[in-house]
Amino acid sequence: MRLFPKKKAHTIGTSPGSLIFTGVRHLDDPHISIIDYASNNTDEKRMTSVTEAFPYRDKPSVSWINVDGLHDVELIGQLGEFFSIHSLVLEDILNTQHRPKFEDHETYIFLTLKMLHFDVEKRIVQAEQISFVLGQNYLLSFQERTGDVFESVRTRIREHRKRLHNSKADYLLYCLIDAIVDHYYLVLEQIGETIEQLEDEAITNPTEEILSSIQTIKHDLVALRQAVWPLREVINDLLHEDASLLEQSTLLYLRDVYDHVIQVMDTLDGFRDMVAGLFDLYRSAMDQKSNDVMKLLTIIATIFIPLTFIAGIYGMNFNPEVSPWNMPELNWVWGYPAVWGVMVAMTIGMVFYFKRKGWF
Repeated sequence: MRLFPKKKAHTIGTSPGSLIFTGVRHLDDPHISIIDYASNNTDEKRMTSVTEAFPYRDKPSVSWINVDGLHDVELIGQLGEFFSIHSLVLEDILNTQHRPKFEDHETYIFLTLKMLHFDVEKRIVQAEQISFVLGQNYLLSFQERTGDVFESVRTRIREHRKRLHNSKADYLLYCLIDAIVDHYYLVLEQIGETIEQLEDEAITNPTEEILSSIQTIKHDLVALRQAVWPLREVINDLLHEDASLLEQSTLLYLRDVYDHVIQVMDTLDGFRDMVAGLFDLYRSAMDQKSNDVMKLLTIIATIFIPLTFIAGIYGMNFNPEVSPWNMPELNWVWGYPAVWGVMVAMTIGMVFYFKRKGWF
C-alpha cells in the first residue's frame, strides 16, 4: 500500500477538470450494473452501454448504479455529463490516489474513500479507491476493479429488507459506508494475527525475511492511518454540514459509523506501538543469537587452550639425549596414549563443568 501518492507525469500542467485516469487498469472493459428498488419490488441487471443508466436518474425508486473499472474516460465523462457532475469531481473520481473527501454540490453529494483488503500470503494491505455520487433518488458508485465488500447490502436489497426498501438513497449510501468501515475491522483482525505470528517468528527464528515483513506491516499501518484519519473528518463533515440530501434519521446511523472509525483509529495506534516493539524484539533476538554463537565459540576456544598448551610442549622436539632436562614421556612406551588420555579427560571435565554452570 503506497504511503505517499505520486503525481503522474502526464497530469502535470493540465488544466483543472481534465479527465485523465491516473490509476492502474485492472479490467479490459468497465462493467456497469444497476439495482433499482422500491418498497415492493427490485430490479437488478447488468448494462451493455452507459446510456441504459440514463432513465434511472429521474425514477421515483432508488437506483444504485455501480461502475467497475475507471480507465474508460469517455464512459465516465458521459455519465458525468448526463448526471450534471462537475468536471473537478470527475477528475477526483479518476484520480485513484486521492485522499478521502466529501463535497456538497447542492443537487448531489460527492464522497470518496478507501476500501481495504488484506493479502494473507503476502502480508500486505491492498487499498482500492471507491467514489460515490449521491442524488435525490440515485447513487453512483465507481470502483477500480470487480469484487467489493457490498454483497451483504445487495442481499438485503434482494430480500426486500423493510428499512432499506422504505428509505431513500442516502440510507443506501450509509449502508455502503458502514460495510466498508466494518470490513476495516476484518483487515485489522488479520493484521493483528500477522503481528502475533511475526512476534513468535522474531523470537524463534529472527531472519531478514521477518525484518522485511515487519517493515512492510509498519508501512501499511502508516498508510492505513492516512486512509482512515481523513475518513473521520469526512463523516464528521457529513454530520455537521446542512446537506439537504441527508435525512436526519440517516445522520443518526452515520454517528455510529463515526464511532467505529474512532475505534479503528485507536486500534491502529495500538498496532503501531506493537510493531515498534517488534523491532526491539527482533534486535534483542538477533543480539541473543549472536551472544549464543560467541558463547559457543568461547567455550570451544577455552577447551582448546590447555590442549594446545600440552600439544605445544610435546611438539618442541627436544632430544632427551642432548637436553639436560629429561622428558621421560618421550621414551615411555605409553607416553603417547597417556598424553591423549590426559587431553580427553581434560576436555570431558571442562565440558561437564561448563554444563553444570549452565553456560551452554
